[in-house]
Amino acid sequence: MENSKVLIVMGSRSDLPAMEGCMKQLDEFKIGYTVRILSAHRTPETVIELSENARKSGYEVIIAAAGGAAHLAGVLASSTILPVIGIPIQTSALGGMDSLLSTVQMPGGVPVATVAIGKAGPKNAAILAAQIMALHDPKLADTLTAFKKAQAKAVLEDSYLN
Repeated sequence: MENSKVLIVMGSRSDLPAMEGCMKQLDEFKIGYTVRILSAHRTPETVIELSENARKSGYEVIIAAAGGAAHLAGVLASSTILPVIGIPIQTSALGGMDSLLSTVQMPGGVPVATVAIGKAGPKNAAILAAQIMALHDPKLADTLTAFKKAQAKAVLEDSYLN
């Protein structure tokens, strides 16, 4: 997609409900994104091709969400110099621990930044992507500064029990 800065790749269409928080947060920051649904195991050639071409397609960050044997983020990270943020999707079998360990246990030289299992993970992935891009985008840096101040204000306003 034109003007997309973030490439979101999900291992399965069933991951879409879990990823809504990520897309909503990117929308709030007015960051364009493209969503693809590809499997590291069933479509590895397409995943690698997408990753290899992501930078020249204008993407700045890749967010990868997968459950179970969650190798998607690692496969993407293996074939790009772009930062890759992995989101371990909660599973029914092991509650997402399988996804977490598959995402976070990368060999040296193939880094994947990994966020939490559950609702916080997708939202934090979007915020982390924005923080990475804000390093060279002053307007986005201002947006993030305002976001952080608003979060602090909301906590402080609700900090008294009586």
